[in-house]
Amino acid sequence: MDLKDKMILSIIQEDSTYSVKDISEKIGLTFTPTYERIKQLEKQGIIEKYVGLLNREKLGLNIVVYCNVRLKEQSKKVLETFEKNIMQYDEVQEIISLSGEYDYMLKIIAKDINSYNEFAVNIISNIPNIGQYHSSIVLHEVKKSTKFKIDLG
Repeated sequence: MDLKDKMILSIIQEDSTYSVKDISEKIGLTFTPTYERIKQLEKQGIIEKYVGLLNREKLGLNIVVYCNVRLKEQSKKVLETFEKNIMQYDEVQEIISLSGEYDYMLKIIAKDINSYNEFAVNIISNIPNIGQYHSSIVLHEVKKSTKFKIDLG
């Protein structure tokens, strides 16, 4: 990956709605090589997909919770079963396997505290092999980004 590829990635991270023409002008290449570079970055899996970032609060989703989960046991089968069970819920935005005190951290989005409580009581606590879970309610998001730092040299 050279500087031009990194520049493309940096631009796409800022705004994926830029046209290939716009990107080519920003990086100083013509349309065709820029297009080919983007297609190659997609083929390599460096660009995984293009998404729209939504304002959750304007959609009435006012609560962000980080829920740490400890399972009763950590066998491969139990871990896979937990992951399969929890992945099906749209409220769960991220599932992160951890080392240390907890086995997983879940990022959960809910309409309000009552909605989260219903989710925790009716869903999380009823998943097989849940040993313990601990919820941390986000008060304020100081920094929220999806952008990776790309060294442009």
